[in-house]
Amino acid sequence: MNEELLTELKSVISGDVETSEATLSKYSHDASIFEIRPQVVVFPKTDIDVKNLIQFVSRHKKEHPDLSLTARAASTCMSGGGLTNSILVSFQKYFNKKPIINRGVATTQPGVFYRDFEKETLKHDLIFPSFPSSREICAMGGIINNNAGGEKSLEYGKTEDYIQNLKMILADGKEYEIKPLTEKKLNQKIAQDDFEGEIYKKIYNLITQNHDLIKTAKPKVSKNSAGYFLWNVWDADKKIFDLCKLFTGAQGTLGIMTEAQIRLVPTKKHREMMIILLDNFDHLSDIINAVLPLRPESFEAYDDKTLELAIKYFPEFAELLGENKSGKALSFLTEMMSVQKTKLPKLIMQVEFADDKPENLRSKIEELKAKLSPFNPVTKIAVDDQEKEYWLIRRKSFGLLRGHIKEKYSSPFIDDIVVNPEHLAEFLPKFYAILDKYDFPETFAGHIGNGNFHVFPLIDLKKQSEQLLIPKLADEVFRLVTRYGGSTSGEHNDGLIRTPYLGYQYSEAVLKLFEETKKIFDPENIFNPGKKVNGDLNYAFSHIRTSW
Repeated sequence: MNEELLTELKSVISGDVETSEATLSKYSHDASIFEIRPQVVVFPKTDIDVKNLIQFVSRHKKEHPDLSLTARAASTCMSGGGLTNSILVSFQKYFNKKPIINRGVATTQPGVFYRDFEKETLKHDLIFPSFPSSREICAMGGIINNNAGGEKSLEYGKTEDYIQNLKMILADGKEYEIKPLTEKKLNQKIAQDDFEGEIYKKIYNLITQNHDLIKTAKPKVSKNSAGYFLWNVWDADKKIFDLCKLFTGAQGTLGIMTEAQIRLVPTKKHREMMIILLDNFDHLSDIINAVLPLRPESFEAYDDKTLELAIKYFPEFAELLGENKSGKALSFLTEMMSVQKTKLPKLIMQVEFADDKPENLRSKIEELKAKLSPFNPVTKIAVDDQEKEYWLIRRKSFGLLRGHIKEKYSSPFIDDIVVNPEHLAEFLPKFYAILDKYDFPETFAGHIGNGNFHVFPLIDLKKQSEQLLIPKLADEVFRLVTRYGGSTSGEHNDGLIRTPYLGYQYSEAVLKLFEETKKIFDPENIFNPGKKVNGDLNYAFSHIRTSW
């Protein structure tokens, strides 16, 4: 950015405008495999700053077509969604006020860490149940813009199910309240002779005129963050039109969010966990079919390689448990190894039930034992808070891996695939065969109840020969996933890495609707270009991160 533009930018922003080497370097990467250096990082203090930013870019877009705005919260995105070579807008510094809880609804800003958000909700015995496993380091802006899901999504659904109201600043530089509208209110919006009215009219027409195509395009899986969720906006039966359903998961490509109202749910007082250990996938479908009708709150899984991490890096695992817990951790891991006698289980599944009445939990555990008995799996019940150890392995494997393998990078690019659980017994051996062909070490964990898995191959990103294998492996995996009617992204979104592959999941006609949606909201391509539509695989792979 030239000095004249930079001077003008600073003059319209009350917050901070940074161009130091340290700042640009810090914000040139996230948790993805990419590195893209912004020209400037802006920390807006107020909504007015955000409005001025949008108007600034709009003023100069014709003369400087590469100018754009990419919003960012906690920098934990694995798809490269928060990276840009233009203006990066960070909400972590100033948009982080304590959330307000009122009648079961939390009002929050995008820069609030989930860990701080949850502290406030728990004071009211309430929780936002769609938190991801990165709960200690992620922020609410990313959760909403990626349509996050996590370990409780099996029971409670995803973020899209809990957004009641959004404050969005759109391409005209004005802030709008986005909320569900009755048909009468919708018609009033459509009748407006302004930018907002045009948006409502065009999106309504796009959805209703392409109703059958959009309905068919809706992924037939329980978790999806791929594409724009056009199928969720207009409920023709209830006559409710809700653009919150479109902005959620849009990855900041349609406007910039400054506030959200999120519905919360009551916490449950008691929980019980059963562990199921499998040497193979022979009865996997039978076991899944036995578990799901009992409606567990969580049904998670990880493989032997993930368990090996906890064993290999035992001191760090014990430290995660907290002070004076090393003996307990050692006892836990020793037990896990002794259960299988000679080898680790191929798949470790954890089924957790939650209820306010302990007797209901005991009843479900006994019923599950009876349903599983014909398949004779090794099972155990987590006792004395032992479920914490299992959850730590499940949640922390990526961090353990990333922190120890110095010559290789734990690379998220096939990290978020979804296939309906009934297909897993057939799908997983084929999936593992593809991974074995490429011979990258990897960890495998995820939400087996939703068929949503996170796979992190270990790759030496400094070697071009290994870089070149990434799109080939992605191509094979995504083709396999879509052959089983799955989604390329259940919760981590498209970003730089998966946007170019959306054509595997959606038809060309549906991709055109996505492009039209982007143009309706963002005709000048101001917001986070190259994500959700018009992805460029060559551009992405010319920005592989090779140092960290």
